[in-house]
Amino acid sequence: VQLQASGGGLVQAGGSLRLSCAASGGTFSRYRMGWFRQAPGKEREFAAAISWSGSSTYYADSVKGRFTISRDNAKNTVYLQMNSLKPEDTAVYYCAARGIDLVSMAAGHYPYWGQGTLVTVSS
Repeated sequence: VQLQASGGGLVQAGGSLRLSCAASGGTFSRYRMGWFRQAPGKEREFAAAISWSGSSTYYADSVKGRFTISRDNAKNTVYLQMNSLKPEDTAVYYCAARGIDLVSMAAGHYPYWGQGTLVTVSS
């Protein structure tokens, strides 16, 4: 499966952005999807994940209550709604997919990755 992330940009602290990740080349509804992020000089970290059907979601503590992951299997797209953004949310955001419908927050468990989209939050 190929993944294309979009929606990043520059936003002031307290603002919102919605990231999108369009998938092609596979049966999207059979992939668990995740969002990861990598800040400058830091390792890639888990942000959110969603099950095949969208009925189960998981969040890192750092984004819980502010970010919402969702998916539209008819459109082969997963979203990350980011509210109440903070400067520490500044990072390149990557969408990822794995064919096993089990929760995982480990980047190494996701074999498919998009190219990343940059989110910059100014203070």
